[in-house]
Amino acid sequence: MPLFDKKDKSRYTTFTRRAVGMGGGMAAVFAVLAGRLYQLQIRDGDEYLADAEANRVSQRLLAPPRGRIVDRFGVELANNRRNYRVLLVSEQAAEGVEHALEQIGKVIALTDQQKKKVMRDIAANKKFVPVPVAENLTWDEFSRVNLHLPYLPGVQPDVGETRDYPFGKEMVHILGYVASVSPEEKAAESDPLFALPGYRTGKRGIEKEFDKQVRGRAGAFRVEVNAYGRIIRELGKDSGEPGEDVYLTIDRQVQQLADAKLGNESAACVVMDVNNGDVIALSSTPGFDPNWFNTGLSGAQWRELTTNDHKPLLNKVMGGTYPPGSTFKTAVALAAVEAGIATPDYRVSCSGVYNFGGHAFHCWQRKGHGSMDVLGAIQHSCDVFFYETSRRLGIDKIEAAARKLGLGAPTGIELPGERGGLIPSREWKQKTYKWAWQQGDTLSVGIGQGYVTVTPLQLVQMAARVASGKVVSPRMVHSVGGRLQPREAPANLDFHPEALATVREGLRKVTNEPGGTGFSWRITEPGFEMAGKTGTAQVRVYSKEERARGLTRNENLEWKMRDHALFIGYAPVIDPKYAIVSIIEHGAVGAHPHVANARDILLFCQQRDPSRMPNAYPVTSAAAAPEPKKQTQAAPPLPKAGG
Repeated sequence: MPLFDKKDKSRYTTFTRRAVGMGGGMAAVFAVLAGRLYQLQIRDGDEYLADAEANRVSQRLLAPPRGRIVDRFGVELANNRRNYRVLLVSEQAAEGVEHALEQIGKVIALTDQQKKKVMRDIAANKKFVPVPVAENLTWDEFSRVNLHLPYLPGVQPDVGETRDYPFGKEMVHILGYVASVSPEEKAAESDPLFALPGYRTGKRGIEKEFDKQVRGRAGAFRVEVNAYGRIIRELGKDSGEPGEDVYLTIDRQVQQLADAKLGNESAACVVMDVNNGDVIALSSTPGFDPNWFNTGLSGAQWRELTTNDHKPLLNKVMGGTYPPGSTFKTAVALAAVEAGIATPDYRVSCSGVYNFGGHAFHCWQRKGHGSMDVLGAIQHSCDVFFYETSRRLGIDKIEAAARKLGLGAPTGIELPGERGGLIPSREWKQKTYKWAWQQGDTLSVGIGQGYVTVTPLQLVQMAARVASGKVVSPRMVHSVGGRLQPREAPANLDFHPEALATVREGLRKVTNEPGGTGFSWRITEPGFEMAGKTGTAQVRVYSKEERARGLTRNENLEWKMRDHALFIGYAPVIDPKYAIVSIIEHGAVGAHPHVANARDILLFCQQRDPSRMPNAYPVTSAAAAPEPKKQTQAAPPLPKAGG
């Protein structure tokens, strides 16, 4: 009995120790679990709840609708349309991006160029950022993608908006275009919109100059997703702020006529209101379809744009510089009358050649014009008269007059890429060539040749200033987001009224009296008559042999060797309203198409004057601009050509 009792007590003691050890161990484990549970649910609960919510809820940026660009009558020149596209998230492509692209290619056609672009975009972005694979899909293509979606991991069908230019190349040099954001633009600006797949920003024209205004503010939407990242339901949405609409001074129907008149020529035409500077039309041909840069430019299209000798990428109105030729005689004549040289009894005899310093300076009229006063010299465009008058004036007074008329410097229009041209001076030549100014230089400048170059936009500014007597400058944007763009009332032009009246009379004679260089292409409708000045700008020096053999006729020369054809004008003659410049590169042929174009466009402008169309420009204060018309207006019948 005592032995039994002793043995039983020993077993009890052993069991108790083991139980205590096991219990202590379990207590420690539970303590650790409790501590971890406290950490997860209490101390760090908010953080892990946020992480869990982030796995369940995804927030994605939304691109706001880009603001529209409309003409003065509310016709939409740039708007937005639906863009059916396919996006790819690389981290969700279970078998790799290349395999995913191969699978997508079985559903919709993908070129090697598209695949390479996707690989570049994925390499340049984080793995969770969707990158565009294909855009502007048809409804059938988009439906096929959605049908096969369960077999396309990482693929996201998306319906967004893309920029659309309903008038194609007709407006390209005004509107510009949008294209993908460059790495440089991303580095320069931190707008979250730039991180959106396939987002496009303004690259040229109004699209670039007012990009921030028409871009808007990014929105966002919250969606619930499953473990594979697929959207289950939408939880909330902030649409952001749409971009602001931009109202231009352009009249789309005048623009259409100008483009039609220029056709496929390498040419420029610009129409401007002489009283307030509104640009009614700005045409540079040939153009190109801006939608190409939005939907994807092919190699063949890019080669055509960069190798075409007519330079479709260049906005010739403000980026092309030309010798003004005889149109510059307007400035010289004004300076001569202002200086008291070209008085009513001042005359120069023209025999067809002007000898000076051992050189022969020829008049375009080989037989000469005889005795010319300033009115006759403008009317007949007598070179000899302006050689002698320029010599008497001197380059300093010619330069001063040209600069008052707005030549030799950018006009300040709201478009990027404007060039300044050149009005030469003594100081400029000494600095540039380390050589003193010569009187022979003055003679060449006096007929718009030599060193002087201008843009068509500067020439139309000159024509408008002569017509109005005001220091008007071109402008193209009327309002942005309903806010009128500020501008100062133009000051009076710094020329004596009698000098301006004399030159205007000479310009009237050019197109309205027999013998005028533009008489054959005049406007014959009473009350709509135009005044103007023709011009021919040589692109090379003619040799004596060429002159003797009659090889200076443009019709006998290859295109690049022909002279440029220019015309500046305004209408009506009494109380002018519109100024115009028409230039055809290497287009100086006997038919004078540049003058005929200007005539038809000026007549149409007058017949379509906003004073007869009360719907133009409803905005007269800082109030909101009117809602643009959704449908483009049908063009009225074009006017019959006058003359």
